[in-house]
Amino acid sequence: IYYPLSLLMLAGIREILLITTPEEQARFRLLLGDGSAWGLRLDYAVQEAPRGIAEALLIGRDFVGGERVCLALGDNILYGHDLVRLLRDARDRPGATAFCHPVRDPERYGVLTLGCGGRPASLVEKPAQPASNLAVIGLYMLDARASDFAAGLSPSRRGELEITDLLRCYLEAGELTAVTLGRGFAWFDAGTPDSLLETAEFVRTMEHRQGLPIACLEEVAFRMGFIDREQLSRLIDELGASEYARHLPALLAGEG
Repeated sequence: IYYPLSLLMLAGIREILLITTPEEQARFRLLLGDGSAWGLRLDYAVQEAPRGIAEALLIGRDFVGGERVCLALGDNILYGHDLVRLLRDARDRPGATAFCHPVRDPERYGVLTLGCGGRPASLVEKPAQPASNLAVIGLYMLDARASDFAAGLSPSRRGELEITDLLRCYLEAGELTAVTLGRGFAWFDAGTPDSLLETAEFVRTMEHRQGLPIACLEEVAFRMGFIDREQLSRLIDELGASEYARHLPALLAGEG
């Protein structure tokens, strides 16, 4: 959960709603609290049954309050140079932005094809014969109409409100932008044991090679100005002599 939270924070987003299963909510509350330690406002909501990603926009409709919204899946992890700029550009762009990544098995995902000028031309969920290898990943920037569009969707054959159908509302209006994360980016859908292990191996390798942590919320909060030096110092004391926090004193000293 630290990885998608860090992405939202790097995009300048501080008001976040975590939607979980009923059984898991207490664990997330115990781990993250109200987010104030990192200068965030964290609220919580429940999805009673797996009725699709787009249902999040109905569950969180009051929280969103008719504003622009970023929807991020909790098991998607992104890493790459210039990612922060891409996030901030998408945050301020009209309509909707879908992030895409080339994959070797596009039939498992929502597949986007591009037309003239790199504009989105079609979007199909799990096609038997994919027209491209661009998978739409679990990060979406949406304008204030997103909850209204979600309310107008019908469940798919799987009984879910599909995020692909919601994005198609923007596509048909000519207001969908695609951002392709190609070479130099890593995207992991860490929703299975194998993919979670693969993700962990990648993060471990990058952190060992660079000597820098990935998705350390205390560091992100400090660098983004969400917390000050005094707040960071308190967090360092609370974390103690852990491997996770070992680089933070250098950051506080202005050496990081």
